[in-house]
Amino acid sequence: MVLDNAITQQLKQYLDLLEGDLTFKLDAGSDANSDKLAGFVREVASMSPRITVEEASLARTPSFTVTRTGENTGVTFAGVPLGHEFTSFVLAILQVSGRPPKVEEETLNQMKQLEGDFTFETYVSLSCQNCPEVVQALNMLSAVNPGVTNTMIDGAAFKDEVEARDVMAVPAVYLNGEFLGGGRMTIEDILEKLGQGTDASELDAKDPFDVLVVGGGPAGASAAVYASRKGIRTGVVAERFGGQVQDTMSIENFISVKKTEGPKLVASLEEHVRDYSVDIMKSQRVKAVDKKDLFEVTLENGAVLKSKSVILSTGARWRNVGVPGEEAFKNNGVAYCPHCDGPLFEGKDVSVIGGGNSGVEAAIDLAGIVNHVYLLEFMPELKADEVLQKKLHSLPNVTVITNAQTTEITGDKKVNGISYKDRVTEEDRHIPLQGVFVQIGLVPNTEFLDDSIETTRMGEIVVDQHGATNVPGLFAAGDCTNTPYKQIIISMGSGATASLGAFDYLIRSEEPVVSV
Repeated sequence: MVLDNAITQQLKQYLDLLEGDLTFKLDAGSDANSDKLAGFVREVASMSPRITVEEASLARTPSFTVTRTGENTGVTFAGVPLGHEFTSFVLAILQVSGRPPKVEEETLNQMKQLEGDFTFETYVSLSCQNCPEVVQALNMLSAVNPGVTNTMIDGAAFKDEVEARDVMAVPAVYLNGEFLGGGRMTIEDILEKLGQGTDASELDAKDPFDVLVVGGGPAGASAAVYASRKGIRTGVVAERFGGQVQDTMSIENFISVKKTEGPKLVASLEEHVRDYSVDIMKSQRVKAVDKKDLFEVTLENGAVLKSKSVILSTGARWRNVGVPGEEAFKNNGVAYCPHCDGPLFEGKDVSVIGGGNSGVEAAIDLAGIVNHVYLLEFMPELKADEVLQKKLHSLPNVTVITNAQTTEITGDKKVNGISYKDRVTEEDRHIPLQGVFVQIGLVPNTEFLDDSIETTRMGEIVVDQHGATNVPGLFAAGDCTNTPYKQIIISMGSGATASLGAFDYLIRSEEPVVSV
């Protein structure tokens, strides 16, 4: 038995929703990975009379394809789709069987209209919470467009292939044999890369909004819901929905929910926003915000959105350490997500830069996977919670180095070491290793703003108790502001505050609001 009872019961419910017959084409050898994959495939097939299994010769062993019986549908799993990829498997069998994917009509049409032959290969780790979104997007594209195929490849099961392609960060997507991109990508992002994204003229033609929310994280989602509930014309423009929460593995301090994962919370946020009349424009990056008669929000594709008020909720991103080698070796040994990329460094030596909670948690996590972890902290003492420090110091394969000023990340084609200066002795030292995980806090996503908007020296937008900035009609919320605590629940509250502040501004202005 490959599946436990809980997954089996859950899967049986999904199998009842199949709309057509499926054939799993299986290529398995005699190794342990093949035995596990074959056991998974046959166990799933035994749960439904609508699924049959055929032996086949595929590009990789072990692997299996999910096809509509009698057709060649392009969804393949090279590795057992459990862990975070179990949902990818469930969605694949439902969509291949004929159930329509849950995307907007415009996006679905763009997917179907894509012309040409597209062979995608997506390298993942089963512990990666960022990978499923990419796998699911490409599987969905494969299910609705006969010219597209996608293979999910478990890096742990195909180590030689991962080494040959120097895959050191997941998800990593190849198209027709060439690297297409890494990191989290939505279906909108992928269509944009393939030249099938939303045309700028379509965005230009939109009527002005009453409230335009820039950013789709917890603050932006909360702001959009509160604005739309007022019955006014509301829009959200975001590079990706969910922001930093998408990259959060475990959330245990969101009141009323004992424990959840970032992607699950983000899915709930987007579902909630879509319950209202909110115009969501994803995969769009904002270039500038200017106040004229109306606010004009210029996007990087040249489109201009207009609104009577704007709420900035652009969040924050991982801070770079800013030393030679960091940029050069990103995704080639320099990483920022231990949950996503940690398994790719199994048995190797790595470093974690940062002694706060994030850094210490990363070191603890990595210690169970890699050969040895070197944790470098700039200050004389770690800043993490005492309980985390106690756990860290109990691990035999972790070395903590304080008073360490990182000076360079070295390498050839990929990372081969890290250099630092001992701030007490002034000695320069070097550690040979294969990976560096940067965990030194966040920086606000506000570099696109001009000097007319007041910010702190750290780039955080200064707001008052109503979420208002120094520019009338311009509000801000969440981690991009000068709020002292960067927490999901606080961001949601500040989003609601900014939205109510914006509505208060609108009803006191001369311009009437637009009912929707």
